[in-house]
Amino acid sequence: MPVTPFTADDLARLRDTLNDVVTDGGTPGGVIVCGTRDGQRDVLTAGTVAPELGEDVPGKSTVYDVASLTKVVATWPLLGRALHAGLLDLNQPVRDLLPPMDGEAPSGEATVRQLIAHTAGLRASTRLDLYRGEETPLHELLCREPLEEAPGGHRYINRGYILLGLALAHVHGRPLDALAAEMWREFEMRATVYGPVGRDRTVAPTEQRIPGAPRIWGAPHDDNAGLLGGVAGHAGVFSTARDLAHFGEILLTAHRAGDGHPLGMWLRASLVPQATIEPGLDRGLSWILGAGGQVAYHHGFTGTSLYLAPTVGRYLAICTNAVYYGPARSRIAPLRALALKTISAV
Repeated sequence: MPVTPFTADDLARLRDTLNDVVTDGGTPGGVIVCGTRDGQRDVLTAGTVAPELGEDVPGKSTVYDVASLTKVVATWPLLGRALHAGLLDLNQPVRDLLPPMDGEAPSGEATVRQLIAHTAGLRASTRLDLYRGEETPLHELLCREPLEEAPGGHRYINRGYILLGLALAHVHGRPLDALAAEMWREFEMRATVYGPVGRDRTVAPTEQRIPGAPRIWGAPHDDNAGLLGGVAGHAGVFSTARDLAHFGEILLTAHRAGDGHPLGMWLRASLVPQATIEPGLDRGLSWILGAGGQVAYHHGFTGTSLYLAPTVGRYLAICTNAVYYGPARSRIAPLRALALKTISAV
């Protein structure tokens, strides 16, 4: 099937909506890349990187804390690689992929598939600060926790991806950030790294938690990722619109190759619904599935998003630091809604 490019009207609506979000105080600025698997790219920008950086305009090389996009940019593809290498099985309890532990471990019985699809029933609240001073390893503390509900239903839970990050490090015998860095080098995603990163003009600051205190800038916005040194399965990655666009192209090209490409096989398997989120939306393996399964996407709490439409061969990446002004979800909802509508159109 030929690639379906974005139209001039599509781009105009997205640009106008991004401008409106900036004007309404939803984010200091942002970058959108609309592209196709054959390399067509349109870059839309608005606003500034942050008020303290004056008139600096965000661009495709501006570094953003992508927050929960970590799940699909780092953890999800690494899990696919480990699966292809025979290091894990989707229906395997995660405790089997972690250092040995004695006794009952209710949360450790969750399977890799359940953790990826947010159907494990683990505790939803992720408060790693409650484990300060504990001598027991983190993986054991997490695995020993009781389930909050029976497995099977969908509930978005970060701690499952924390366990998956720990499992990936254990089965490889290497730190998660080293595994990710090697993969990103292969993908030629040169600006994508686990934080912290430098506090400079190329990096978009995020939230000021306490009036008068320094703003979070170059360090992960997510508290739990911060407690893990910036390296976690659920959050902690910094990237650029350029790298996210390149990642989108890689995924769409792999999807087209299908069974002839391990990443394509993994993406296709991940687009099979695992649980219903709400009417019209399902959860695949990591990805949210919409438009009758024709679109896969994921958001980051800081104000980032990545959308894929594999059948028509196009993607849409959004980078903002909307959390600069506080919780970002409602502030950029109009932009995300338009992005989903736009990429769903054929």
